Amino acid sequence: MRSAEHDPECLLCRAERITAWHFEDEECWVADCLVCATPMIVWRTHGLPDAEGEARLLRHLERVAAERYGEEGYWIDPVRRRIPDHWHAHARPAGGFVDPASELFGRF
Repeated sequence: MRSAEHDPECLLCRAERITAWHFEDEECWVADCLVCATPMIVWRTHGLPDAEGEARLLRHLERVAAERYGEEGYWIDPVRRRIPDHWHAHARPAGGFVDPASELFGRF
C-alpha cells in the first residue's frame, strides 16, 4: 500500500460535500461525481490501497450502484483520470459513461 494520509492540495482529500453523498465511514465515502454524476467511491487516505483494501472498498460502491442502476446494471470504472494518485473508482451505468438521469447525459 502506498499512501500519505492526507494531501491538503488534493480535491479528494478535502472531501467537500458538493454533490449528494450516499455512504461514508472512517475508511471511505461514496458520492456523486461532480464531473460525470455517477457514484464514486473515494478512499480517505491519499494514495493507493493494497488489493484486499481495494476489494473491500469496491463492495461499498457496488451496493450503491446496485441501488442506483437496478436491473439496468452497471460497470466499475477503476481508471483515475483526473486525480491519478488518490484511489477512487466510479460505478457507471451499463453501456454508458455518465449517469442517464443527469443533465450531463445529453452532452455525450
